[in-house]
Amino acid sequence: MSTQTSPSPSLSLGATTVDCLNVRPGIPPQELSRLQTSILNLKKQKNAVILAHNYQLPEIQDVADFVGDSLGLSYQAAKTTANTIVFCGVHFMAETAKIINPSKKVLLPDLNAECSLSDTCPAEELAEYKRRHPDVYVIAYINCSAKVKAQADIICTSGNSLKIARQAPEDRPIVFLPDENLGQWTMEKTGRQMDIWHGACHVHFIFTSESLQRLKMKHPGAPVVAHPECTRAVRLLADHVCSTEAMLKFCREHPSTTIIVATESGMMHRLRKEIPGKTFIPAPTNSCSCNDCGFMKMNTLEKVEHCLETLTPEISLDPEIQRLAFVPIQRMLEASKA
Repeated sequence: MSTQTSPSPSLSLGATTVDCLNVRPGIPPQELSRLQTSILNLKKQKNAVILAHNYQLPEIQDVADFVGDSLGLSYQAAKTTANTIVFCGVHFMAETAKIINPSKKVLLPDLNAECSLSDTCPAEELAEYKRRHPDVYVIAYINCSAKVKAQADIICTSGNSLKIARQAPEDRPIVFLPDENLGQWTMEKTGRQMDIWHGACHVHFIFTSESLQRLKMKHPGAPVVAHPECTRAVRLLADHVCSTEAMLKFCREHPSTTIIVATESGMMHRLRKEIPGKTFIPAPTNSCSCNDCGFMKMNTLEKVEHCLETLTPEISLDPEIQRLAFVPIQRMLEASKA
């Protein structure tokens, strides 16, 4: 582990193959309407709440009770009387919902919807790292597995990583995991020295400064808002770097009517829906004018309907892992209030 950044070996595997992934053939309008109506009826019958991450397909976002980031969605679910949570996102997000809502049934429409970032930090490797560095203070970005959360001292999000890092103990070495770009940005902004885990989100990693420069030339004056999971070269070109939730605030308040957005393309639907008077342009990669996460797009309306009909597949966690993983999440919430 070091503060020098380089892509994880596993990051390059398939990193470009999911760009513009054709997840399934298009659904005719009449069938789309039938599926959405069926899902809404099933949701009432099963006393379920549907959560959709910002990167989900537009038609899934449109049937969700709540759309947002993973942690915010999990706490929204906790406020409802629903017995069942249908989490339209990726595996670690559904795990987080189960950790925060242990008494509720949590369903993930496609159990194979993994996360390239989460996968770069296996729990066994973290355990070995901690064995070699027994005094280390572990700041874990929420985009990690329940088994990794269970070994962390505190969790952070892209929205509060700066605050969490600033409050970390001064007398202990820090490791930030699993996202090297978010970790690097956090270190730059706070001045806290940290060991940075070599992991990255394949979607944000393949944005390039060259492709963004070309787009900026086509839209002179358009501000750029970028997610901190983007590389430093991309972040340096951005007018503002922030989480997906903060992007909404930035885009709503910025006087420009055209804004370039460097994050997964699913965010465009929410921005256009909630801020209809502006034009949002997704940042391109070197090979494509869009940037989709194939894992996020594995969830479909058909799978949402099926999981509500059968109440499967269900997220199941070891009770001890679930208990241990809740502790650093609770510490984050307390630190965020300080």
